Amino acid sequence: MTTIRVVVADDQELVRSGFAMILDAQPDIEVVAEAGDGAEAIEAVRRHAPDVALLDIRMPRTDGIEACRAISAESACRTVILTTFDTDAYVYEALHAGASGFLLKDVRRDDLVHAVRVVAGGDSLLAPSVARRLVEQYTAGGPRRTAQGPDPRLDVLTGRERETLLLLARGLSNAEIAAELVVSDHTVKTHVGHVLAKLGLRDRIQAVICAYETGLVAAGSPPPGGDGGRGSSPASARN
Repeated sequence: MTTIRVVVADDQELVRSGFAMILDAQPDIEVVAEAGDGAEAIEAVRRHAPDVALLDIRMPRTDGIEACRAISAESACRTVILTTFDTDAYVYEALHAGASGFLLKDVRRDDLVHAVRVVAGGDSLLAPSVARRLVEQYTAGGPRRTAQGPDPRLDVLTGRERETLLLLARGLSNAEIAAELVVSDHTVKTHVGHVLAKLGLRDRIQAVICAYETGLVAAGSPPPGGDGGRGSSPASARN
């Protein structure tokens, strides 16, 4: 059994210890360090090379967003943001900083454990449709590239890869993309992998953000087949 190594960072000792105890009780998870602020979290990741870092957003010295940005830039450690602030702005900031997941601090024990396993396995913690709604909201008032055409960064993609990115941005699952493009699930997974690699993206959530920022999809564009936003619970999204 592969052990998932975790760093837990929160400036409230009881909260930090509680999360650490829950995770350490799992046979496949080991908490290798605890940190009281973002600077300590960055140092702990450098020292212990964990698989996952749980980061509170509001911490002294260096907050969770800045810690996430630094950790994502210099290591393969994946990050999950923890907060009591249930606002889309924090989710959007965290995703931009490189986070692979977002949880509120009142998360259930089982969901916390599931989140660590999902992220450690290379998946993201938000369903694509949730990411789409967030990006639409926070890019709606920003500069539009649609009149000029998509960003030239997208030139590295083949036509089929660009179609795949477009469908990702509209909240479709791999199975739904396969049906839309009339290809196998395996082929879709290959296309998604190529999109991420060519654009230098960590996961499909960042691919959704990229699609909106580059103008491939206009904010407010309706997804095919309806809303695609059913449900409000965090969900994993496999690449």
